[in-house]
Amino acid sequence: MEISEHLDALGAEGLALASAAREAGPEALVPTCPGWRVRDLIRHTGMVHRWVTGMVVDESRTCREAADEPALDGEALFERFTEGHRLLVEALRAAPAGLECWTVFPARSSLAFWARRQAHETRIHRVDAESARGGARTPVAPALAEDGIDELLAGFHARDRSRVRTDSPRTLRIRAVDTEAVWTVRLSTAPPLTLREAAGPDESADCTVSGTAEQLYLALWNRLPLSSLHATGDRAVAALWEENSAVV
Repeated sequence: MEISEHLDALGAEGLALASAAREAGPEALVPTCPGWRVRDLIRHTGMVHRWVTGMVVDESRTCREAADEPALDGEALFERFTEGHRLLVEALRAAPAGLECWTVFPARSSLAFWARRQAHETRIHRVDAESARGGARTPVAPALAEDGIDELLAGFHARDRSRVRTDSPRTLRIRAVDTEAVWTVRLSTAPPLTLREAAGPDESADCTVSGTAEQLYLALWNRLPLSSLHATGDRAVAALWEENSAVV
C-alpha cells in the first residue's frame, strides 16, 4: 500500500473508532481487550496518536516517552480523542517525504512507517470499539488486512523482542484463501524469519493455518483465536505462535 492509502485509511478508521466508542459508551467493557473499558481504549489510542504526532512534527530522532492522558470522561474524552486523531492525520499529511524520525523498526522511510503503523493501530482498535458496542463488525478490506499481516510478521516479529522461539526448528505457513497471499514463518531460537511466497503446496510446512485475509489479520493481531481457523499439520506450532506472539 502507498502512503496516501495508509493516510486515507487512518483518517477513516479514527472517525469510525470514535463513532463505535460513543455508541458503546465509556463504561462498556471491551471483550477483545480483557480488563479494559471503552474509556481505557480511547485514552490509550489517543495517547498513541499524540505521541506519534509530537515525534513527527519535531522530527525527533529518539523515542520519546508518551505523555499521560488527562483523566477525562464522557463527551470531553471523545472530543479530545477526535482532536488528537485529526492532528495526527494533519501532521502526517504535512510531513516532508524525506521525514527522518524515530521508528519502531526499519522501513523505507519514516513517513511510510508511521502512516502504516497508525493506520493499523487505529484499525485494530476500531475492532476493539466495535466489540464493545456489539453487533456486526465492519469488514477489513483484504488489501489492508494483507498489509497488516506483512507489518506484523516481517516487522514486529523480526525484532529481537519477539518471544516466538523454539529449540526445535518449525515452519508455520499462513495462507489467505481469498487473496492467495502466503507467508512462511520459520521458527527457531532466533526471531521468526518470514518469507512472502507465491501460493503453492503445503508439504514443507509443519503447520498451515488458513483463512480469509481479514480472519488471519485479526487472529494474528490477537482479536480472534488463531485456533478457531482451519489448520493442518502439527497444531502445536500454531499454539506456540498463539501463546507467545503478543507484541511487546
